[in-house]
Amino acid sequence: MLNRRSALMLLSAAAATPKVVLAQPATEITWDDLIPQGVAYSEIIGEGELDEINDTWNPIYDANATKLNDSLDGAYIRMPGFIIPFDISAKGVTDFMLVPYVGACIHTPPPPANQLVMVKARTPWPGDELWDPVWVTGTLRTQLQSTELGQTGYSLTADEMEVYVW
Repeated sequence: MLNRRSALMLLSAAAATPKVVLAQPATEITWDDLIPQGVAYSEIIGEGELDEINDTWNPIYDANATKLNDSLDGAYIRMPGFIIPFDISAKGVTDFMLVPYVGACIHTPPPPANQLVMVKARTPWPGDELWDPVWVTGTLRTQLQSTELGQTGYSLTADEMEVYVW
């Protein structure tokens, strides 16, 4: 039987012992995973309009463009993409839009809302690596938002980022 002194020493030792916390593994997803099951990518984009003066095509999105994959709400995920920065400081970028292809929203019309992710990074991403594809890991939320570049369907708090290697 343990006496009081032995019990206190045992509890003190247990409290001082470092705890090993198993990190939750991130589920790797692709851009197709952001579209709800049963909705084909071809059903998101309408015919659109050709702007001959500016030599651009302006897509017309139907209601499927804002349909989100609710099963991903709160999921801890890892996904690739490209950065469209909203604010750049000397330390780097913390607020940006993650897009599926380089130049989306800047050189071309924005993809549909269910193909755009607003990201808040815990650690700034270096400003000299903005054109590199990245892996972003964090908690994904379904959340329609309007920005000056387009409507987004998801938000993500990024715990980790790294360069995407082909």
